Amino acid sequence: MPANPSLFEDVPIFALLDADERAVLAQQVEVRHFAKGQVIFRAGDPGARAYVTQTGNVRMTMTAETGGAIVVDTAGPGDIFGLSSMLAGAAHLTMALALEDTVAIEVDRNDISELLQAKPLAGLDMLTMTAKQLRASHELLRTRAARNPNEALEEKETLGEHIADAVARFGGSWAFISLFSCILGVYILINSLLQKPWDPYPFILLNLFLSTLAAIQAPIIMMSQNRQDTKDRIRGELDYRVNLKAELEITEVLTKLNDIHEHVVASLDNGQERRA
Repeated sequence: MPANPSLFEDVPIFALLDADERAVLAQQVEVRHFAKGQVIFRAGDPGARAYVTQTGNVRMTMTAETGGAIVVDTAGPGDIFGLSSMLAGAAHLTMALALEDTVAIEVDRNDISELLQAKPLAGLDMLTMTAKQLRASHELLRTRAARNPNEALEEKETLGEHIADAVARFGGSWAFISLFSCILGVYILINSLLQKPWDPYPFILLNLFLSTLAAIQAPIIMMSQNRQDTKDRIRGELDYRVNLKAELEITEVLTKLNDIHEHVVASLDNGQERRA
């Protein structure tokens, strides 16, 4: 079944192609159907082909060093995936899984080569759109903020945890030290001046109060510290995911730029040789 040339209008890297160039590309490609849950390609498979989603959704994942799966991207209608591996002729780094019944256009290196041979200037259009994607990725990485770990924890924060944080904040402040010193000074002064003090020297009752306060305050502060450790772990995990996704996106875009540049130069050189 032939591909509809108008579909390439919605694919960013092919958006600047004119109608004739899209028609040439549409004649070279094939339409593939994937059932829900079907693996389109796995990490390590030869990157011989890329796909443009017509209908459905495809999820790209990769395996982290810890063994868990990381969602790298999701391709909906009009999106292209597997392009960098196809252009580089390298193995796929991710696994593509159809989340629903999906129809996709299959593109290989020969399709791109024949397009550039028939329409050499199409490579410049593809290079221009890839450069725009790279600038957009840089801008996104510059302005994008990860999920705030404080907000993530506050969504599940209980009243007891909130009180523990408040006690830890107050207990570690100069206000607490000043207030506690004043209370101790007044307590000792009163029991020293009274003829019949309720807690004479060596202030055994005061020592009991201080021991009780320390016994209660210590686990409350530890609760707050445990929450801070959890925040640090969440923050580290979010930073890792953002950095990993940024590295993958930048590497993919740079690979696209390099491969398209090589195709453009080769096509222009072939055209010059033919005219000579």
